Amino acid sequence: MVALNRIYTRTGDDGSSGLTTGERRGKDDLRFEAIGTVDETNAALGLARLAAADPVIDAILGRIQNDLFDLGADLATPEESLEADRTALRIVEAQVERLEREIDMLNEGLSPLRSFVLPGGSPAAAHLHLARTITRRAERLMVALGRRETVSGPALRYVNRLSDLLFVAARHANQRGAADVLWVPGGNR
Repeated sequence: MVALNRIYTRTGDDGSSGLTTGERRGKDDLRFEAIGTVDETNAALGLARLAAADPVIDAILGRIQNDLFDLGADLATPEESLEADRTALRIVEAQVERLEREIDMLNEGLSPLRSFVLPGGSPAAAHLHLARTITRRAERLMVALGRRETVSGPALRYVNRLSDLLFVAARHANQRGAADVLWVPGGNR
């Protein structure tokens, strides 16, 4: 259970922040960059939910927002620093599989793509595309972190599927793809 009695603690005034293990690292540490970008994704999803008129998309995004807190906790607990008997909150395969089922459900009925899609079409789709690009940045940071320290496979798969889901959700929000803005290669020459 989380209990926040005070918002400021002054412990980060020296430019460091704490992991769940108690270890302190610089706020510019790659692990905190990844955690912060996951948080940024969550905020972008909050905006997308405000723009989404579809209750199905809203419910999916609500579950994802909760999952992103799980992902932040996963990233905030480096496996290398855990004691053998300590358990940590981790992204699990069931969360990845749920995203895959939701991608398939949202993708049903979408017209096949014959061009790349430009971000936009509707406010909801534009917000979902923004969240997708932030998710891709989180993924790149997690991959970079994984070259130095352990990042769980399910966490990496989750963030990869999430960007796919957000792309499909944006097309779904664009009246099942009818209002997608398509790229016209060399169209402004």
